[in-house]
Parts: sequence; C-alpha cells; structure tokens
Amino acid sequence: MESHLLDILVCPLCKGPLQYDRPTQELICKADKLAYPVRDGIPVMLESEARVITASTSSEFKDSTDNSGPAPQAPDAQQ
Repeated sequence: MESHLLDILVCPLCKGPLQYDRPTQELICKADKLAYPVRDGIPVMLESEARVITASTSSEFKDSTDNSGPAPQAPDAQQ
C-alpha cells in the first residue's frame, strides 16, 4: 500500500487514523477496533466488510511508536 494513500485515508466511522498491517493486508482502526481489508491493493472501507478486532488480537496492532511497554496480559486463573 502506498504511504501517501495511508496519509489521506481515515476510518469511515470515527474519522480517526488507520494503521496498515502488511501481513494480514488490513487497515486497522484502533479506536473502533475494526480491521478493513485491502484486496488487490484496494482498501475496502465498508463497515460491513470490516473484521472486529477482539481483545486477543488487539495487541498485534500496537503502535510501534508507543513506548509504554508490552500489552498487559490477563492473569492465569488460579485453581
């Protein structure tokens, strides 16, 4: 995906910034926890086509400029 395209694309719901995830070919909106697919190099910016990012996958999309350390992990249930 071309970087100048990323500069102008925003989330269609909240108008927030998007982060490109190259391995999954998705544009990620952290605010709405949605992943918009990129098909054949074309972003599909429809809410109905977006994948909901669950708590278990949201740490994959942590901003690389965030220096607050690793995402917190849920404690193991004690028996």
